[in-house]
Amino acid sequence: MIKIYTDGAAKGNPGPGGYGVVLKFGKHEKELSEGFRLTTNNRMELLAVIRGLQALNTTEYPVQIFSDSKYVVDAIEKGWLWGWQKKGFKDKKNPDLWLRYIPLHLKYKPKFFWVKGHAGHPENERCDQLAVAASMGSNLPADLGYEQGLGN
Repeated sequence: MIKIYTDGAAKGNPGPGGYGVVLKFGKHEKELSEGFRLTTNNRMELLAVIRGLQALNTTEYPVQIFSDSKYVVDAIEKGWLWGWQKKGFKDKKNPDLWLRYIPLHLKYKPKFFWVKGHAGHPENERCDQLAVAASMGSNLPADLGYEQGLGN
C-alpha cells in the first residue's frame, strides 16, 4: 500500500502559495514541496495530489491519498469530476489541473480519504509545514495556469 499525504496553502488566496506531500511505502518516506508567487489554496491542494502521483513509479500497489481538502476529496470520491469533464469544465475552476489529474487517476486509481486539517494528524501537519515553508521562498516561480487565467 502506498500512502500519499497532501496539503496546500496560499496566503491571501490568491497570493503566494505552496504544496507539501509526504509519500509512504513500507519503511520508505519521501517529501515533496514547491512554492509559487501567485496562486490559490485549492490549486495547491490539487497540485499536491498531482505531484504525489507523479512521483510514483509503479502501479503494482494500491494508492491511498489523504487530504484535508474537501474540494479535492469530494470532487473525486463523489464523482463530480466526471460530470465536470463531460461539460468541458464549463464554469469550473482549475480545469488545467483537473486535466493533468485525470490520466493519473486512471493510471493509479487512488482511494481518497479526508482528514481534518490542523487537528494534530502528524503527516497532515508535516505537509502543512512543507507547503507554508515553500510559499515563503524567495524568487518563487509563476503558477502559469493561474497567472495565464487557465485556473479561473
